Amino acid sequence: MAQIVGGGRPVNDAERRVIAHLRDNAPHDWLLLHNIEVPRDDDVFEVDLIVLTGHALCVIDVKGTRGRIEVSGTRWFPARRSAFGSPVTKLRGNGRALKGLLMRERRELERVYVDSVVVLTGPDAQLVDPAGRDSRHVTDLAGLIGTLGDVSRVRRGYSTDVAPYRTAIIEALNGSVRRSTAPPRFGNWEVEEELGGDNRVTEYRAINATVPGSETVLLRVYRADPLAEPEPRAAERRLIANAYQSLTRIPPHPCVVRSRDFFAIDDESRFVLVLDDVHGRALHLYLGGSGRNALSTAARLDVVADMLRGLAHVHANNVVHRALSPACVLVAEGGHAMLTGFDYAKPGPRAHTVANELPNVLDTHYVAPECQARPELMTASSDVYAAGVIAFQLLTGALPPVSPDAGAATDGVVPEVMDLLRRMRDHAPAKRPSAAEALAALVRARGGPVGGPGSGLMSGPMSGQGSEPQGWPPAAPPQEPPARLSGFRRTLRRITGKGD
Repeated sequence: MAQIVGGGRPVNDAERRVIAHLRDNAPHDWLLLHNIEVPRDDDVFEVDLIVLTGHALCVIDVKGTRGRIEVSGTRWFPARRSAFGSPVTKLRGNGRALKGLLMRERRELERVYVDSVVVLTGPDAQLVDPAGRDSRHVTDLAGLIGTLGDVSRVRRGYSTDVAPYRTAIIEALNGSVRRSTAPPRFGNWEVEEELGGDNRVTEYRAINATVPGSETVLLRVYRADPLAEPEPRAAERRLIANAYQSLTRIPPHPCVVRSRDFFAIDDESRFVLVLDDVHGRALHLYLGGSGRNALSTAARLDVVADMLRGLAHVHANNVVHRALSPACVLVAEGGHAMLTGFDYAKPGPRAHTVANELPNVLDTHYVAPECQARPELMTASSDVYAAGVIAFQLLTGALPPVSPDAGAATDGVVPEVMDLLRRMRDHAPAKRPSAAEALAALVRARGGPVGGPGSGLMSGPMSGQGSEPQGWPPAAPPQEPPARLSGFRRTLRRITGKGD
């Protein structure tokens, strides 16, 4: 049995299972510290578990995500939820930060290896990592003790025997970390699970702590530097507020993920964007062979129609997405698609820009030719180009050829649809249809009357039904407090100097 030397309160059942598993099954000389906070510059980061084995100190992050999880770049794409930043990336950064703190306490701990492991506790969880970048740092509950006990994980140059450093490690931890006394809370939102993130933003799943039994939401918590000089601080605030400002310009629509709230914590070191927690999968998961085959041709065309429907609604409200990719399209459990990922959108004319950040986040496969070297030129037309590439990839299983006029073999897709996708990907922006025109053309190609019953042109997400889904527009959940628009405006005025 491992020795539990301290810690805070576990946040969820997944963490409790891992703690109990190590306590009951790990070697008796292992030490376990759980649910702690570690200071990092002017902030703190939370650690689910730290385990001191005979050869290393390991930082552990517990994930209760279930089902198939595909890794692409720095994002994880679970089977039944929206994508989130790789927890491995963030955990390894936290491990390096912890190593730095320990060395500041005791210099001789330079020889101690600090490992990082993400534990998937779901019984059906399966990580699919084609590049192999994350899988080395991920295990399931059954394999956790074996992974922690594997001496070969210690990198060259570090000691494989921590016994001489054991007392120093304990003393350094005692001087560096503190117990987490409660789950993280942002406003009324209490965290149930940390999903992942990077140095700029952390993503959480949370509930409304004032309403027991309320549905979950997604929190995107952005870091800011409250001590920065006025000019860079203002630029940082504008970038952080951009997604919310864009979404507030867009009236509710079944094909656009809804924003619920946006606020700053007291010292403005962090800002919180609250979004609906859509039970669905990122479109990215349907682009591979097995994922694509899970959707019929008709279902894939429905997804394309919903993507265009959402994009037409966004453009009608003078917002340009600018970063559209398969990761920004969610396919909900009912089969309809929704747009998300508005962090870099442009909500109409304004005096400032966040376009200088776009080169760091764009996937060039979906960037229109005229914007490849100049992302500040992005318009609604370049959004249509991206949608054309996504639709082509979804329907054919491959990215389109360089020339939009090149043909492609498609099973069950009428030539009129492929011609529409060719026009959407035209190298001349003026020759591309608008999103609304593309949607109308798609409806015509599928045999539906444009603007009539069943066209889906302005209808809900299930394009074959010809009417809004039952309960649309959605009523505000009766158990949640009403949004305070004045509070939203005060937050935005504080960040951007504008009230809308």
